[in-house]
Amino acid sequence: MAAAAECDVVMAATEPELLDDEEAKREAETFKEQGNAYYAKKDYNEAYNYYTKAIDMCPKNASYYGNRAATLMMLGRFREALGDAQQSVRLDDSFVRGHLREGKCHLSLGNAMAACRSFQRALELDHKNAQAQQEFKNANAVMEYEKIAETDFEKRDFRKVVFCMDRALEFAPACHRFKILKAECLAMLGRYPEAQSVASDILRMDSTNADALYVRGLCLYYEDCIEKAVQFFVQALRMAPDHEKACIACRNAKALKAKKEDGNKAFKEGNYKLAYELYTEALGIDPNNIKTNAKLYCNRGTVNSKLRKLDDAIEDCTNAVKLDDTYIKAYLRRAQCYMDTEQYEEAVRDYEKVYQTEKTKEHKQLLKNAQLELKKSKRKDYYKILGVDKNASEDEIKKAYRKRALMHHPGRVGGGSGLSGKNLQGRPTARLGPEVTPRRGSSPENKVLQICVPSKFWEMPNSKIRHKVVFLLNFVFLKL
Repeated sequence: MAAAAECDVVMAATEPELLDDEEAKREAETFKEQGNAYYAKKDYNEAYNYYTKAIDMCPKNASYYGNRAATLMMLGRFREALGDAQQSVRLDDSFVRGHLREGKCHLSLGNAMAACRSFQRALELDHKNAQAQQEFKNANAVMEYEKIAETDFEKRDFRKVVFCMDRALEFAPACHRFKILKAECLAMLGRYPEAQSVASDILRMDSTNADALYVRGLCLYYEDCIEKAVQFFVQALRMAPDHEKACIACRNAKALKAKKEDGNKAFKEGNYKLAYELYTEALGIDPNNIKTNAKLYCNRGTVNSKLRKLDDAIEDCTNAVKLDDTYIKAYLRRAQCYMDTEQYEEAVRDYEKVYQTEKTKEHKQLLKNAQLELKKSKRKDYYKILGVDKNASEDEIKKAYRKRALMHHPGRVGGGSGLSGKNLQGRPTARLGPEVTPRRGSSPENKVLQICVPSKFWEMPNSKIRHKVVFLLNFVFLKL
């Protein structure tokens, strides 16, 4: 009797528990239905809350985890969704939608190989499942894009890598690895704002992401903000001490900054030879740093101009504008070198480029000066014909003129020239024209003529002496 009574007590104790389990299942189903309603209305946060309540009531139900995984996917929380999807298939390995969601989460996070395994399992359970078939193709496409991008990155075909990553990110929108690779290639292509934007988006979600910190630093480094860049590289190395790219970039940035500053110091001290050597060494540190290298080329061009190596200076400035075609300082430096070497057409072209970019009074005046020199250069340069410097004295000019006059004296060239006396009285005067006839003013040409030929000769019309002088001038200056 006592035993029977004890059994009754036990049975009485278990009946409420059985009733509680049934009640929990009913309540969990109610929560699930409410979650479904909010999911249908796209209120995913509320749907998540109700699916969580359902799971709390019945933690062994695979479909509840599957539903919450779907909700988390819609919220873009793929890593959490992956955990729920994996739990759903652990509870029920025959749950096809669970395997599909697991694969979708893997793919969204960029793990295409794991995604393929999940989709294959779904197809094993339902070989006609159209969604599983399509997602399996998508996962294979992502693996192919990843493979091509890796090869093209080694070839430094950064545009192709960006293209591949854009295609891969259509199926793997939450893959930080793909985003970082794209951002790094954008930086290498000089598309810094785009690269910065991608890296910043990642850092907003994960402030400790060493790769994103590296890309932020890389953009600043290539924009010639070297000090700020070093700060990001150092921060990336704190998060990942073995980050090879950040380590190399940090070392290059520090070396480049030091060499450039040393070169600037040597230039200011007037030690142009040392400055040249330091700028040359700096140019060898990182050929990918376009903006900094453009400045280094321009600086070295300035050094060469100080050393009067004008052709080398022009070449350096040309290299600078090839790297950065908006670099006004390099155009101005090259234009001045063109002026110094009397290449006026090239100087005008550079000053026009500068003035079109920055319409300042100073640039306008520089352009006018170059245009004037170009116009003057198209006149006959009597100094050059006589073989004397433009700063030559009167005695030097007269001496040079006499030497040229002797070379072209009528007595020497009369027989060979075919000019008769009649020619001497007619053609020379007409041919002389305004090009040789002295005019009022103090131009270099007039100065040469006035020194070489006294004014009294020009005041003797029809004089044989005048005709002889004109004849000589035609030979000397017009090179008849």
